[in-house]
Amino acid sequence: MSAARQAVLDKAAAVTAAKPEKNDREEARQARLAEKDAKASSRPQTRKARLRMSRIDPWSVMKTAFLLSIAFGIVTWVAVFIIWSAIGAAGVFDNINSTVQEVLGTPTAEPFRVENYINTGKVMGFTTLLACADVLIITALATLGSFLYNIAATLLGGLEVTLASED
Repeated sequence: MSAARQAVLDKAAAVTAAKPEKNDREEARQARLAEKDAKASSRPQTRKARLRMSRIDPWSVMKTAFLLSIAFGIVTWVAVFIIWSAIGAAGVFDNINSTVQEVLGTPTAEPFRVENYINTGKVMGFTTLLACADVLIITALATLGSFLYNIAATLLGGLEVTLASED
């Protein structure tokens, strides 16, 4: 056991002898810091990264476009409902009814009502149909666009962007 112990002690002595002194390490660190300060004071550091988008996954594009077009459809539906309600509250339909009644000049006949032809149910139904069609069209066009981009990127190399940051 004493031979093993002696071998461990010899190895430890060799490792401590191989390590530079604390003063040597401190001097080397000071030299590195001075070198960095000299470089930093002469000119600003600019880091650059070049990115190339060579392929877009059509499945991801389709899922993202579908969700965004559904959000667009909901926003469209709510906007039409608010505008239609504001038009009704402002009395526009009553003004249209009275204007048509004056122009036609038939007081004995049944009074004209624009609400019989265009009402909230019909307008919101048409808006819903239009929003559903927009969801399908926007999703299909975005997916087709990703396929076309992939073909063009194969031929031309894709879109390259260089990002730069000054420290």
